Amino acid sequence: MRAKRTRPATPSTPTDSLWPAFSRRWLLRTGSAGLGAALLSGGTSLLMPRPALATASRPLITHGLQSGDVASDGAIVWARTDRPARMIVDYSLSDSFTESSRAIGPAALEEGDFTARLQLTGLPAGQDVFYRVSFEDLSDLTSLSEPLTGHFRTAPADKRDVNFVWGGDVVGQGWGINSDLGGMTIFKAMAGLTPDFFIHSGDSIYADGPLKAEADLPDGSKWKNVVIEEKSKVAETLAEYRGNYKYNLMDENLRAFNAGVPILAQWDDHETRNNWYPRQIIGNDDRYQVKSLALLSAYAGRAFHDYMPMRIDPQNRDRVNRVIHYGPLLDVFMLDMRNYRGDNSKNLQPVAGPDTAFLGVEQVNWLKQEMKASKAVWKAIAADMPIGLVVPDGDNFEAIANKNDGPPLGRELEIADLLRFIKQSGITNTVWFTADVHYTAAHFYDPNQAKFQDFEPFWEFVSGPLNAGTFGPNQLDPTFGPQLKYIKAPETGQSNLAPSAGYQFFGHVHIDGASTAMTVTLKDMKNQDLYRVELTPAV
Repeated sequence: MRAKRTRPATPSTPTDSLWPAFSRRWLLRTGSAGLGAALLSGGTSLLMPRPALATASRPLITHGLQSGDVASDGAIVWARTDRPARMIVDYSLSDSFTESSRAIGPAALEEGDFTARLQLTGLPAGQDVFYRVSFEDLSDLTSLSEPLTGHFRTAPADKRDVNFVWGGDVVGQGWGINSDLGGMTIFKAMAGLTPDFFIHSGDSIYADGPLKAEADLPDGSKWKNVVIEEKSKVAETLAEYRGNYKYNLMDENLRAFNAGVPILAQWDDHETRNNWYPRQIIGNDDRYQVKSLALLSAYAGRAFHDYMPMRIDPQNRDRVNRVIHYGPLLDVFMLDMRNYRGDNSKNLQPVAGPDTAFLGVEQVNWLKQEMKASKAVWKAIAADMPIGLVVPDGDNFEAIANKNDGPPLGRELEIADLLRFIKQSGITNTVWFTADVHYTAAHFYDPNQAKFQDFEPFWEFVSGPLNAGTFGPNQLDPTFGPQLKYIKAPETGQSNLAPSAGYQFFGHVHIDGASTAMTVTLKDMKNQDLYRVELTPAV
């Protein structure tokens, strides 16, 4: 594709509307257990909602609703209750539910931490769908929870506008839910754009990042965190990993966002531990009694799948990589850059092998086949780590780049093979979306400027954190010719800036249904436009 226009964007006026036009009315009428009431009224209450009619004799939906992995005929619906209970989902094409259908879902049991998900199917394409979740107590079959109501929009079958947001890095580096500042308000900013879906680029929790009640800020003031027991230490048990997800869902902004916007979730390192790889054994970190990352990542993966609204692969429950087909204009390829990688190393191996794996042979072959089969105009590659940014891990390297000013070596060999395949197969209009490095940037990969040149030019967009410390910038490796088109990061010498410093970022993508052009906008936490580029698809 080619860039039709590249320019710093003029600031936009932050929206006061959290939802689409129907949603203010919908939230207030349905009484969704406070999911939107505090936000719509300007309140800042961040404690978990307690439905007015809920009592100890009735089940309670404890952490809001989520939908995810949306398709042209439906989506996954997720909720958690407080006891053994059966999920019941009513759904309608009208927020009044005057005509609705009912689906009986699975039992939420202790082994799944009382979470439950249901895949709704058979719905019309390109339609707003309203769903209402309740739980029936399995101990007496007479008690029913107060329902909560959510919304998603099915993928279109025709060429129409598509809008989505992306970002990552939530509750990291000691910066948790600060009630004095209204909580994680960046989710309110993203909701104001009424996106069709949200790509969560990973680091959805920081299982290795305990929280303290207070943290010092440079101006002498205090950052104040909501704290719970599960966030008081690094996670080492399944319950502690699950507790990290529960903590994030205490935030009113996040719960309201989840109730209205489907999530396409992937994971990165902090869902388990910083810079982890499958065969790692923890050395000199006394915080951990469990030293095996194989065991810790198994707990972490189970918690991730329990708490994210994802399709579960019946052949491999731990699978993260998958394709989301979102109509004729867009396919989203969700990658897993953790489960298949070799050890972090000097990353300078001259020949590809198991020790240079990053996506891994199995996943690369899957990605090649799926991309070649794609009929969509745009192929969005959702990667939890950037291609050309150097990410050190002590004396080793955590990501793909190795800081070597030469041809591909180490993990770069795998990416070179993939980029060559994309070119030789005539696959067009690939755009990479990622987070991980805790600042925002736009990179244009130009083969004319690269050490390895057998690929077609493409863009990579980086945006985050959503509620974590801000760092950067990272060094660009020249192997694939990345050109820095835009960056916003802390000034030299500054690191781990609190969310209150304002360096929190997300990205927004609009695909025009008529022209099929893709406009990518990098935004800050107040929904101000920082940079925008319009990409015209190749024929």
